Amino acid sequence: MNISDFLRPISQEVIDNFSQAPPDSLWAIAEKFTEASHFPFLNNTKIAIVGIDENRGAASDYDVTNASDNIRKKLYELKFHGNKVQIADLGNIVLGVTLEDTHAALTEIIISLVQAKIIPVIIGGSQDLTVAHYNAYKKLDQIINMVGVDPRFDLGLPSEPLSSITWLGNIVMDQPNHLYNYSNIAHQTYFVGDYAVNMMDNLYFDTYRLGAVNEDIREIEPIVRNADVLTVDLSAIRYSDATGVVKPSPNGLDGEAICQIMYYSGMSDKLEGIGIYEYVPGKDREGMTATLIGQMIWYFIEGFSNRKNDLPDSSSAQFTVYKIALRENSDEIHFLKSNVTGRWWMEVPLSKAKRKLDRHQLVPCSYDDYQKACRNEIPERWWQALKKLS
Repeated sequence: MNISDFLRPISQEVIDNFSQAPPDSLWAIAEKFTEASHFPFLNNTKIAIVGIDENRGAASDYDVTNASDNIRKKLYELKFHGNKVQIADLGNIVLGVTLEDTHAALTEIIISLVQAKIIPVIIGGSQDLTVAHYNAYKKLDQIINMVGVDPRFDLGLPSEPLSSITWLGNIVMDQPNHLYNYSNIAHQTYFVGDYAVNMMDNLYFDTYRLGAVNEDIREIEPIVRNADVLTVDLSAIRYSDATGVVKPSPNGLDGEAICQIMYYSGMSDKLEGIGIYEYVPGKDREGMTATLIGQMIWYFIEGFSNRKNDLPDSSSAQFTVYKIALRENSDEIHFLKSNVTGRWWMEVPLSKAKRKLDRHQLVPCSYDDYQKACRNEIPERWWQALKKLS
């Protein structure tokens, strides 16, 4: 079945909005699924925009009508710079008779795009759609890393059904499991209960509080660089910068920080898909939240245009290997530094029984992690990875 069977064209309202679009706008360079031009050829496409105004899996009721179109109106008025990244807008997913039908359609679309080495950018809808994204990799039999920008952990309780606030727990409980690691960025501790904290610790998942993110945004780059999939709950952004979200809060990431995270994710040679969820058009004052989402996607595209293809290889002349022996035990940590980008990785020892996880053996890190090892301190990133691999 062709994925176009699951999709409907971009609305005429959006098309009319750009009838006078300047030639340097993203609208002018994007391939588009419209009634007139039909489904685009994807031979050279690198990034595909997919709208999905589905919220039957939301924990609270809200209207997502025109959510994707609102975002498109703000995204496509932005300018492109430098090298043109081949973008295609595939329109919106036709909602299924049931929520499960919609999830199944999204899964098939993502499988098709990932196999074609096209990055899906999912916009609109509730965050339970992340499970459909995960299911695509389950069908492909690929074990992945996932990063969530979220003020909460969304684990729920084992007895609770799948929803926008239990999606992560649903993935964790899946068997056989295809999630190797999950990292949560910008959680706010007063929203997180002891049960969720203990479960994240027991699973050796990585969590980074909002304060730590705001203290040094650069330390977030290695986290995002390790992800195959990025899922964003817009409620992680503070109310003053994003009013149109499901659960607004006075505290959260600012607009600049979330755009920096999106730029980092675009730069990652490993990342294969993103989803931006929990947008509520009816709460969006002056369309500022849709504007911010458009800018988030712009920064992702900008980051993608700056990919350097510096996936680590200790035998390559493009990398310098540093071996740091820790004085208080027999551990030796191997660091790899890219001579092209200056980015760092750590090599984690891998037992023979864990060889199927060899793609997770090289863990992205920062220069600060290398400095800690030089001071005879074990970097927390290395220690967490070692516990998961041992």
